[in-house]
Amino acid sequence: MDKKHIVFKVITIVVVVITLVLAVYIMINRKGVVEDYDFGAGAYYYADIPTEEYAKIDKEGAYINTVPKWIYYVLFFAWGWLMWRLWVWIEGRKK
Repeated sequence: MDKKHIVFKVITIVVVVITLVLAVYIMINRKGVVEDYDFGAGAYYYADIPTEEYAKIDKEGAYINTVPKWIYYVLFFAWGWLMWRLWVWIEGRKK
């Protein structure tokens, strides 16, 4: 193996280890969990809270979305395109 492959392997291993450590930390410390709701993994980040129940959590109306919906679509497709280009580039380097 050349030096570049070793560097990329080390970076990959470091990123995987950091991700796993952070995931375990978040689960152990119950970060982001709404204790009043028993949705399992869905209790994180208000993912599955019914709409009528959300008002009980967001009492002050603190979250107001001012971003137009079309921006989310543009970002979604731009991310998809970038990942596709990255994939093509990685596959092209293997040959």
